[in-house]
Amino acid sequence: MNKVFKVGLIGCGHISETYFKAEKYFNNIKIVKCADIIHQNALKCAKVYKIKAVSVKELLKDEEIEIILNLTIPKAHYQVAKQSLINGKHVYSEKPLAINFKDGKNLLNIAKKNKLYIGNAPDTFLGGGIQKSRELLDKKIIGKVNLGNAIFAFPGVQSYHPNPEPWFSKKEGGPVIDMGPYYLTALVNLLGPAKKVTGSVFKGVKKRTIGIGPRKNKTFKVECPTTFLSTIIFESGTIIRVTLSFDVIAHQRNHIELYGNKGSMIVPDPNMFGGSVFVCKKLGDKWKEYKTNKMPLGKINIKSQSSRANESPTNANYRGVGLSEMAYSIQNNKNNKCNGELSLHVLDIIQSTMKACISGKTQLIKSSCIIPKPFSLSEIKKILK
Repeated sequence: MNKVFKVGLIGCGHISETYFKAEKYFNNIKIVKCADIIHQNALKCAKVYKIKAVSVKELLKDEEIEIILNLTIPKAHYQVAKQSLINGKHVYSEKPLAINFKDGKNLLNIAKKNKLYIGNAPDTFLGGGIQKSRELLDKKIIGKVNLGNAIFAFPGVQSYHPNPEPWFSKKEGGPVIDMGPYYLTALVNLLGPAKKVTGSVFKGVKKRTIGIGPRKNKTFKVECPTTFLSTIIFESGTIIRVTLSFDVIAHQRNHIELYGNKGSMIVPDPNMFGGSVFVCKKLGDKWKEYKTNKMPLGKINIKSQSSRANESPTNANYRGVGLSEMAYSIQNNKNNKCNGELSLHVLDIIQSTMKACISGKTQLIKSSCIIPKPFSLSEIKKILK
């Protein structure tokens, strides 16, 4: 029987709701206390979910808490994770690991020194869509992957988020930090570590208008580039063209396409858990569909349009599985799949992509990582309720 780990939540914003939902799917995690730099947010969260609200300092010192769930804004990820580790807590953070490589590397060093686990979103690559894609690639169904394309492009979060300014701020804003982790984590899991990156940048509309909430119709200044066009070369030799943009009204391209010497593959949305994989092995043939809706982490559990314009209206969403899988790994002394080494490598690609695109100069990736092993059915069943 799995141990139920007592989790302390720091950062009671919009995403926290998703992790409370995760408790109904997974059998080894329980959020028992919460904290927020704005204590009123913690009190509201505590009332809704019938848990206790405390200060951030109290939560970090609380001996009952075994794992800190770090859902703060990106620029606070490093400090909260660092303090969690210093206080003897395992930590699982929202993406990205930190907003610069140096801080991310420091977190891994602290964790190693204190024999603690670091887990980090995204965990969407553990879902049916990316796992089925990985299975087919491991079987060499399209041969050696030589080329590919990945795209995330939509108008920006200002249409559906009441406080969109952080997504457009100078240091932690832009689509590479926001959506890059989903695409880059999926690509690393499918193709292996990256080696270098080149690119260019486009600066879109300088002012944006909030489309929802009490500040609706208020304009704010955009302080960062909003479109990044990059080329990533992986250690395997695979070359992927990546578009990450907050400046596109609509498009009809697939999220990820991979082109091998024996065929082509369409990979489903890396921001979600399900979706079908499609393969074509001969010019003119129909695309063969590999469904994932009967896989445990591919079953549809979203039946209505998400409030997030960039999410599929009908899909599978099992966010929190990375936290649960880390808890199981702690109990069984295993390497967790959403681990610090993987997250640091993705952070390295994020930072290198931004530098390459802004400067126009090729950036070498400083780190590497071991690709997590596929998430087996037996492993999944052990943590599901």
